[in-house]
Amino acid sequence: MQSVPILTLTKQATADLTAEHFVGYDGAPATAGGISFGVSRENASVGGHVPVDVQGTAIVVTGAAVAMTDAIEVGAGGTAVPKTTGVTVARPLEPADAAGKRIEVLLIGN
Repeated sequence: MQSVPILTLTKQATADLTAEHFVGYDGAPATAGGISFGVSRENASVGGHVPVDVQGTAIVVTGAAVAMTDAIEVGAGGTAVPKTTGVTVARPLEPADAAGKRIEVLLIGN
């Protein structure tokens, strides 16, 4: 598993952020089913600054099992889950057999 970011930007946290989770444009964890700014590279407390991978590949924590054929949407707390009715934010580059796994994804800007 690797991460190949093409573009990493700094974001100020407006809520506590957890590494390897989707971040919203507002600096808080991305909303389930909503759009994503990118994936945080490290933890950050409110007011802190965090590097966020916005293009390329990133490592993200799953909120459910993910198959290689799934599109990814944001799940609870900024995790990666199979797309149902939300916005596609990534494509998996490897599967996950359960929640809480770390997988590499190809980010899709939105």
